[in-house]
Amino acid sequence: MIFELKFTPEAEETYDSLTSQLQERWGDQFAIKFETKVLKALEAISVSPYLYPIIEESTEVRRCVLHKNCSMLYKVFDDVVLIVCFWDNRQDPLFSH
Repeated sequence: MIFELKFTPEAEETYDSLTSQLQERWGDQFAIKFETKVLKALEAISVSPYLYPIIEESTEVRRCVLHKNCSMLYKVFDDVVLIVCFWDNRQDPLFSH
């Protein structure tokens, strides 16, 4: 079964912001490389949404680490995967354990 992928407005905003920053700082090639990683992760999640660990039990948010500095956070609902946001891992933790 293939799960449908949906993005929250925050996910779209944080993705656009992140790719723009990467392009400005490191150039087109680096941004394209990152976008390719994101697409591969989305492909994997659409087939196996439980692949990545839950980082907060109460919300069931899962984290896919795309790069040591960036993660994609998402939730699984029935046959839909909701991409919540892209997170800079150098920021304060989103959830405290």
